[in-house]
Amino acid sequence: MQGLDQFDDEDVNGTVFRDVITLALCGFVAVVILLLPHLNPKQEAKAAVASTVPGNVMIEARWADELDSDIDLWVQAPGDVPVGYSNKSGVIFNLLRDDLGRNADPTQLNYEVTYSRGVPPGEYAVNLHMYRNKSKVSPVKVTVVTSVKKPNSESAKQILTSSVDLMVENQETTVYRFKLTEAGELVPGSVNSLPKPLRKWRQ
Repeated sequence: MQGLDQFDDEDVNGTVFRDVITLALCGFVAVVILLLPHLNPKQEAKAAVASTVPGNVMIEARWADELDSDIDLWVQAPGDVPVGYSNKSGVIFNLLRDDLGRNADPTQLNYEVTYSRGVPPGEYAVNLHMYRNKSKVSPVKVTVVTSVKKPNSESAKQILTSSVDLMVENQETTVYRFKLTEAGELVPGSVNSLPKPLRKWRQ
């Protein structure tokens, strides 16, 4: 009987050892399986992230952060209404934020941007308006950048940039007018700075 008891104890110890090793191995495999999707994201997920760019035509205005100046960006798409601080959306464009200079601005960045839905062909107009200049600095240099994300593209491409000096309050100036094709291409020779007042909702 004693011989049988010793044999049973050794068998139990071996079984426990094998069980512990098997459980540890299963736990390791489970951790690896859970981590795999995070180590190698699927291509569909990458495509979904790329498609979340907020618009097709992006027009940005930037001026010195230290200035307490309220500069308004006004844009107009073909066949649409002008979009700016008092009319923040049209059929095509949306103004993301009306920057008031240092007033109610937690980031201290002087920056306005508009985004379009789609790229309708035709002429676009981009204006700047100096609404207020509490800093009393003149001129206020504003840089405007226009980028286009074509319908089947994953990234936007900068097509135009220009700097404008605004001298006095209530001054409005056309930065540029340009034409785009249905494919989102800049029409050669279409860029000009012919004046086009856009602030019809200001009063």
